[in-house]
Amino acid sequence: MSQPACSCCVENVKRLQEQISVMRRELKNLRQRADGSIRSHRKHMSALQSVLSTISQDTPQTKVLTPNAGGQLEWSLEKGCIETVPIGYINSCFAGKNGTPRQPTVCGPSRATLKIQQAVFSNPDHPLIGLEQYSHVWIIFLFHKNGHLSYKAKVKPPRLNGQRVGVYSTRSPHRPNALGLTLAKLERVAGDTLHLLGVDMITGTPVLDIKPYIPDYDCPRMRHHPEECDLPSGEEAEDESECPRIDGTSPFGPSAGTLDTKESSSTFCPASSNSDDLTPLGAVLSEVKDYLHQGEFSSSRPAEVRAAEAEPSDTALSGPHEELETRLHFGEESYSTIASWIRQPPVSMLEVRFTQHAERELKEFMASDSTVMGKPRFRFLKDSDEAVAAIRAVLSADPRSVYRRTRCQDRLFYFTMDTADITCWFGDGFAEVLRVQPLKR
Repeated sequence: MSQPACSCCVENVKRLQEQISVMRRELKNLRQRADGSIRSHRKHMSALQSVLSTISQDTPQTKVLTPNAGGQLEWSLEKGCIETVPIGYINSCFAGKNGTPRQPTVCGPSRATLKIQQAVFSNPDHPLIGLEQYSHVWIIFLFHKNGHLSYKAKVKPPRLNGQRVGVYSTRSPHRPNALGLTLAKLERVAGDTLHLLGVDMITGTPVLDIKPYIPDYDCPRMRHHPEECDLPSGEEAEDESECPRIDGTSPFGPSAGTLDTKESSSTFCPASSNSDDLTPLGAVLSEVKDYLHQGEFSSSRPAEVRAAEAEPSDTALSGPHEELETRLHFGEESYSTIASWIRQPPVSMLEVRFTQHAERELKEFMASDSTVMGKPRFRFLKDSDEAVAAIRAVLSADPRSVYRRTRCQDRLFYFTMDTADITCWFGDGFAEVLRVQPLKR
């Protein structure tokens, strides 16, 4: 039989229950305060991020203030802390790295556009005013598809077919600072957009800077050295080609060809990408030299007169070889030198073929301004003939890497050109295009 609880125990239980109720109310209040503090903290962080993003858009990112040892603020650019912001992004006829030319001179018909971002300039068309006066521009960009940006001191250029050279003696994209440099032909400037020709950049490439190409500054053969052309008083230069003229005129007078400012950018420099329609100065001088040696200019004179006039010339040209080299300067080799493998690589140019099926498929593509509906059309290339020329240019230079060339010889090769998806294969000394299909976006 249980005994009844004493009154003191009942009072103690009631007191404990009241204390538990008070503790629960206090815990509830603490939870509410903690939730309110978290919400307030998140709101303050959101406002702070908004302010910082606004500052980063209004202020150039290269001008960052950092405190020095004395507590004063200094520009981090002076300390080597360099940050860059893209001024625009390339929209090119090449969608991916596969099949993209390694140099701008490989594929002349390749086109691209570059639109200046409004986040950099409030009036993006203003920085391009005056650029239409130049025929070529330097494009400084980033190799943004380099993966993990791995690089080595020695690389294997594809044109050397596996031989190793120092990375700074090549144009390899795999370098400590993944900066690229392209000399592109400027077709036109339309507002805030540049229309470029002869490019080697893929769509989405971030561009850091644009500089006009000026042969007087950028081309070694246009740099005038007065001390090399000074002659004693009363003497005349036997060969005026020793003194290249900055004004772009020929030493042989107007009949030899006079170039204006825009033409000189693509005529006088070996780095120009699209100068097939103009004759280089070195070639002109070479032709004049051969012309004079053949004696065609005096064919109307008697033979004995021509022989008498030829004797002093033959005597003058029979001197020591070293003296002859110092007097005669023909071609661009007199102004600059390059590695021999650039012009004479171990790998040769490939013959490019098209199957009949590929030719029919390529003819189905229409120009960008065509009004025909239901057929694929190009965005950058003008027509199928220009597409054929571009494809030949890309494949003849063998766009494969050394690894694919040596270990993946029996595999198909795919690349995109404008809105065309191209399938080909490589044989012994040739490349054959198998299919040309519209690119599925």
